[in-house]
Amino acid sequence: MDPARKRRVRLIVALSAAVLLASALVYTSFSASSEARSPSQLLASAAPGRSYQLTGKVVDGSIVRDGTTLNFKVRDRNGNAAVPIRYTGAVADTFRDGREVIVTVRREGGTFVGEKDSLVTKCPSKFQAQKTTNT
Repeated sequence: MDPARKRRVRLIVALSAAVLLASALVYTSFSASSEARSPSQLLASAAPGRSYQLTGKVVDGSIVRDGTTLNFKVRDRNGNAAVPIRYTGAVADTFRDGREVIVTVRREGGTFVGEKDSLVTKCPSKFQAQKTTNT
């Protein structure tokens, strides 16, 4: 076989393999992702045993520590619905009442159990308008 033709065949095979691998990576990335749900959406449609990403705000005064377990409630941004969460794992220093959180949960009865070390606290934006007081 001609050396130039041999190089061309190798190049085509290598490029085909690269395209197949890139396609598999893109497919895996998109199929593994899940949309974060609000508490009202979880209350309406959460199946027991299935994992969901929950996003919302921590209800003021709902945080209760019981040894290594943290119990709290997460509400919708508009405040319509709230779900109780039982969580064990790492907690950021920024976790507190009123903060927006994302946590992976699964339903167990009337409570949602957070997966260990899945709690993420969203920091408030420094670009939000500050409240002003009139003096």
